[in-house]
Amino acid sequence: MPPASSVSPEPTPSPVASTPSLEGAAELLVACLCADWCRTCDTYRDDFATLRQQFPQARFLWVDIEDDSELVDDLEVETFPTLLIGQADRLCFIGPVLPSPAAAQRLIQAAVDNPSMSAASPTAPAGSTAAAQALLSRLRQSC
Repeated sequence: MPPASSVSPEPTPSPVASTPSLEGAAELLVACLCADWCRTCDTYRDDFATLRQQFPQARFLWVDIEDDSELVDDLEVETFPTLLIGQADRLCFIGPVLPSPAAAQRLIQAAVDNPSMSAASPTAPAGSTAAAQALLSRLRQSC
């Protein structure tokens, strides 16, 4: 598989006032699944960069679902921004979030604090968790 064209790490913003616990964040991957045409994603980019500053040991990726369609593959993303959070090879969360850093910060911190956190949900559309798990694996291998 060719390397992803527009998947990019986020730049580091200026320091923030408080930093959550970072223990266990070393293998944490946080990907924002977005689209170039989405104006909400445009405004969320700075918030996502702030989150990266708060969790410096985690890997943060900005993934354009259209430019990187081969990488995203079968995962259906209907609402933006959508976050994918994985701890090592385990999918912790996949889903849309409110476009504010506080909502995502709580999810990321929960993944750091709760090693058994899982994205599996009985109400998730059939195949969505498997497709998100596969995307997590592809992101780890190619980015």
